[in-house]
Amino acid sequence: MTHAKLSLVEFPADDPERARRFWSGLLDAELEPRGPGEGEGWQTGAGESVGVHARGRGPGDTFSLPYFAVADMDASVSRVEELGGSVVHPGGRWSICKDSEGNPFGLAVSD
Repeated sequence: MTHAKLSLVEFPADDPERARRFWSGLLDAELEPRGPGEGEGWQTGAGESVGVHARGRGPGDTFSLPYFAVADMDASVSRVEELGGSVVHPGGRWSICKDSEGNPFGLAVSD
């Protein structure tokens, strides 16, 4: 997981439109609908982004999650486990993990 960089902070929302208005206003940036392969919801432009999606029951739907960009998902997930963390939801492009203290975070393959 060498050189992992923050790429996205994702906020689940009970009212996605209200959350979009809030984050758009606070950041002075539009949250646009995500495209194919980007998941559900909306987010600001490329780089370090803020995203919003409808709250659900999945592992990334309960708390806000910082996502870290990684080059190799398999190696990064292995490193999380080696360091005492856990993988809640493994995936090819995105994985949801917990650190050694139980704090959730995501990994996303950088393009």
